[in-house]
Amino acid sequence: MTQQNVVVSDTKSGVSLTVFPKPPAAPGGYISISRRRVLKNLEINGGQRINAWVESMRASSPTHLKSTPSLTQEHSSWILRHPSALDMFDQIVDASKGKQIVMFLDYDGTLSPIVEDPDRAFMSHSMRKTVRKVARCFPTAIVTGRCKDKVYNFVRLAELYYAGSHGMDIKGPTRSSKYNKDSKAETILFQAASDFLPMIDEVYQQLVDKTKSTSGALVENNKFCLSVHFRCVDEKKWSELARQVKSVLKDYPKLRLTQGRKVLEIRPTIKWDKGKALEFLLESLGLANCSDVFPVYIGDDRSDEDAFKKLRDRGQGFGILVSKFPKDTSASYSLQDPNEVMNFLQRLVEWKHVSQRARSRV
Repeated sequence: MTQQNVVVSDTKSGVSLTVFPKPPAAPGGYISISRRRVLKNLEINGGQRINAWVESMRASSPTHLKSTPSLTQEHSSWILRHPSALDMFDQIVDASKGKQIVMFLDYDGTLSPIVEDPDRAFMSHSMRKTVRKVARCFPTAIVTGRCKDKVYNFVRLAELYYAGSHGMDIKGPTRSSKYNKDSKAETILFQAASDFLPMIDEVYQQLVDKTKSTSGALVENNKFCLSVHFRCVDEKKWSELARQVKSVLKDYPKLRLTQGRKVLEIRPTIKWDKGKALEFLLESLGLANCSDVFPVYIGDDRSDEDAFKKLRDRGQGFGILVSKFPKDTSASYSLQDPNEVMNFLQRLVEWKHVSQRARSRV
């Protein structure tokens, strides 16, 4: 039976067990996802699904948006529902007063720009400096679809929490900080889908072989999930790429296909996502059941919607969607690009410092 596992390393390494409740296993040997959720994503074993796949790829990865009166009106209406977090900054920090802010940050498209080569998605020096300052003020986590080790090599800040593979691979800070003062403190290490590793590796090799005829396609192994990037694929070839991916995945019913910005993502069919990772990290910080916690999640991708929805369901904190275009979202606020994200984070740090100075004078 495939289970969600907490992985424990050698005790000499300082890594300890952190237990998270396991959802019940469903018949068939793996954890089920609802039929509604499958239809919401991309079906692998349906009938005439390729056209639906391609339309979904176009919807989540716009390439030809032109400014028209109707689009401008749509954007204005959308901004009213999801106002700029910079414009609403004072209201946001007012809502957080007296509460513990916890920061959750996606990586690609949030801390770094979307680039043609995913291996060159470097964050700027100024963004790294800003995130380091944020982590000194608030517990901070990077939550990404990328492999945890790869995104750590991009960020290179040991005082952060890292949740890779859409939250299926989580590790806590390896450097002491305000929220982890003991240099010998226990480090969280959680892996939700370790039983799937052999299958993921097998499918990775098949996808690499199957898609090599499609110019620009890139398959990335993120350890507990796979990404098929099509940001460099001619749009006329998207149908061909969709067929290639489907031809591989039809033999693996324990894997599901979801979608992000110019990327198809293959994940295990377990009830685990960025929203679950957010809950797990709050629990690890001892804040899961606190009424005075204020989580802030910033992300640009469809996979971040699980975290945005989780915050709405909890009635705590808020989500910020990074997008220049109107999108269906459960986020409360919006920012246009990583530069605006950095501006927002810098203002948050400055507000924290001003608040601390004001308290010290009382």
